[in-house]
Amino acid sequence: MAGFVSHFTNRLDAKGRVSIPASFRAVLARDGFEGLYCIASSHCDAVDAGGNDLLDEINKRSEAFAKLSPDHDALAVALFGASENPRIDGDGRITISDMIRDHAGITDQVTFVGMNYKFQIWEPQKFREYRAEAQKRALAMLSGSGPASSGGEPA
Repeated sequence: MAGFVSHFTNRLDAKGRVSIPASFRAVLARDGFEGLYCIASSHCDAVDAGGNDLLDEINKRSEAFAKLSPDHDALAVALFGASENPRIDGDGRITISDMIRDHAGITDQVTFVGMNYKFQIWEPQKFREYRAEAQKRALAMLSGSGPASSGGEPA
């Protein structure tokens, strides 16, 4: 199944709603997830969003910790307790919540960025800055000189 790919920038309407790109809505529909799952990214000024594939990845991470342990509870609060499930209306729009606005710094435009199993919601200028750094980092990793290098040739 094809995942979330490319990036799109859309303007918020007067009610704070924005259209999710049609190709992203198609991935969510194939996934069978009702609505959208959103959580603030732990490592950048974006919000992670998606459906069952994103939730499956989060569940895998949380299963590494013993239930009812302090570590599991902390992770559960961060990954589930601080998440949202915005409704997608009949026109393919969601309302950008205060959590999304505050974490990502969104005012009047939103950039949706495909990441295969999930997509991210960004303030457009912050995304452009992050993308420039991410491309440098990715090129370094692919050339074997970056932090994720295993010392071998790229596959």
